[in-house]
Order: sequence, then C-alpha cells, then structure tokens
Amino acid sequence: QVQLVESGGGSVQPGGSLRLSCVVSGYTSSTYSLAWFRQVPGKEREGVAAVSSASANTYYGDFVRGRFAISHDKSKNTLFLQMDRLKPEDTAMYYCAVSRRSGKWYSDDYNYWGQGTQVTVSS
Repeated sequence: QVQLVESGGGSVQPGGSLRLSCVVSGYTSSTYSLAWFRQVPGKEREGVAAVSSASANTYYGDFVRGRFAISHDKSKNTLFLQMDRLKPEDTAMYYCAVSRRSGKWYSDDYNYWGQGTQVTVSS
C-alpha cells in the first residue's frame, strides 16, 4: 500500500520561508515522477514542482520564478519543497503525489496522493 505523508506547512509572513516534506512508503518501482501540487478552494489544482526518475531535471510552475526548489532524498524516501520569498498568493493546500510513469506533470497522470499540508502566507 502506497502512502504519502506531508508535513511542514504553517503560517508565515510575506517574504518568509517554509520547507515541506513528504515521506513516501510502499512504492517500490524505480520508475516514477514525484511532484508537489497546490489547490485553493474553488480553483483547479496546479502543479508546483516535479522531479522524474528518468532524468535529473526538475520542473516548476511559471509562478515559482526561482523561489521554490524541489529535491528528493532517495535514501529517506522523502520529497522536499523549499519555498522562499513566499507571497500571499502562495496560500493553498499543498499536496505531494507519485506517478507510476516518469516525466509527468499534469495531475491526471498522478496515481497516489497525500492528504495535504496547509500553507498560509499573511501579514
């Protein structure tokens, strides 16, 4: 059984930083995409960042603009999202997800999801 557990969300002032973590258990294939998505009530889920088993490349949503960094510690089966220079518009529920295929970006291609961790950016 594949499980994803996020942590690290919270409340922060504009310009601050947070580091999200996602522990992945039960997924044994060497082929995967790992990603962070976010969603605000009433809006569609959007991709934040992704990393793939097929290459060392990372992918980011246009709104990230160099502020976030995704990383994957394979030894700990943990996915991270370092978020710096946070803005109020970054306020959302953040989800990590796993796709059974590499090189995937869109949420429909992801098979396993965590419960989410809330990020609130407000002064």
